[in-house]
Amino acid sequence: MNLKTTLVWSVSSVCVGIALAQDRPQRGPNPRGNAERYSIEQAVSDQAQLRTIAFDGLAFLTGDFGSDTFLPPGKVSDYFGFQYMRDIDAKEGGHNTSFLTRIADNMLSILNDGQKVQLLALGKAQENDIRRFAEKRLPLIKAFRRNLEGDLPAGSKGLDKNAVIRYSAELYALDGLLAFQRAEVMGGILRSLDKRQKSALGKLKFGDSRTWPEIPEQLDKRSMSHEVNVAVMTYASEMFSWYAGSLEADTYFCPERHGMYFGGFGMKTAPAMGKRDYSISTSLTSDSGEAFLDTLTPVQRKGIAELVDRQREDLAEIVKIRRAIATELRRFLKGETARQDPVLALSKRYGELDGEIAYLYATAFAKVGHTLTAQQREKLAGLRASEPSAPKGPFLYSQPISSPKIESTDFLFGVK
Repeated sequence: MNLKTTLVWSVSSVCVGIALAQDRPQRGPNPRGNAERYSIEQAVSDQAQLRTIAFDGLAFLTGDFGSDTFLPPGKVSDYFGFQYMRDIDAKEGGHNTSFLTRIADNMLSILNDGQKVQLLALGKAQENDIRRFAEKRLPLIKAFRRNLEGDLPAGSKGLDKNAVIRYSAELYALDGLLAFQRAEVMGGILRSLDKRQKSALGKLKFGDSRTWPEIPEQLDKRSMSHEVNVAVMTYASEMFSWYAGSLEADTYFCPERHGMYFGGFGMKTAPAMGKRDYSISTSLTSDSGEAFLDTLTPVQRKGIAELVDRQREDLAEIVKIRRAIATELRRFLKGETARQDPVLALSKRYGELDGEIAYLYATAFAKVGHTLTAQQREKLAGLRASEPSAPKGPFLYSQPISSPKIESTDFLFGVK
């Protein structure tokens, strides 16, 4: 598999985004048609949320542990506007596997050697924690699947909500630390750009990849590990979207960023693995989610539909937290001193909210799973949109790995 191909598709996943509708990125064109399709009102609407949750339910009930582990690297520490830039692209190429690589290479071509060295140093410094974030997801994924399969520890009646929330808070604290470190380095580099570099960046438009020329690869991959290469390409792409975007673009997020343990990315994005210039369907989540709901009985469907109301307050608080974190990180762009402690505290709270959402999903999906008939299972299996050649996982982000060692997950069931 071509390493460049691995990089570009791994961060390209399709999702409905959440943005504050009244605000738009301030630099570069915002194609009105695409931008207006992505707003907080649309994304948190009952219909959009229900179909996204239903898609996760379909992926979880027809998938396996390996598929659940798949996670695009761009979903980590995502406060730099890349998601919004991708979703509103005038060319509608944001979900193509070449999108990230094109803007990353363009950005790298503008940076001088000293600036690129700083990105490489950041990648090496974060390599272990980036891996640790992926590995720390595995106990939650394992516990959620154990709960579905009825593999409960002795003395437990199911998942322990508080244990899940506490563990998720620790995971997101690490996510916040990674984001803070990235913002500090990237902000310093962006403030050091000279007039020639700023002029070159001005020709690359936010939200319009038609203005990004095709240029050769800019990194010598032989000089770094695969993980560091992925990190540096991610930094480069996000540096551009951060510089050319806005606070509102940074706040924007994909609903599938939350409750990311149920195989939605594995079902939708993994089949793009190894394919150049491949575009992932933008309607897959909605269409498959609706088909999943149509397969359920009224009682089963009610259990899924209720999740929309049960997560509503958590989602509203998540939007506020993301805005607060993004605001603090943008201090680095202005040459100000950002504060790490508030970012980490907000990140932990973010993790608590996401942990509660994940717990709600896991318990609701398991309840439905335990009541499916053989006929329903067969129909749901037919809805799974993946190719026979798609990798099975488990994955470290988007890279297939051998079976990982996972600590005992009994503590997530309230058993020590």
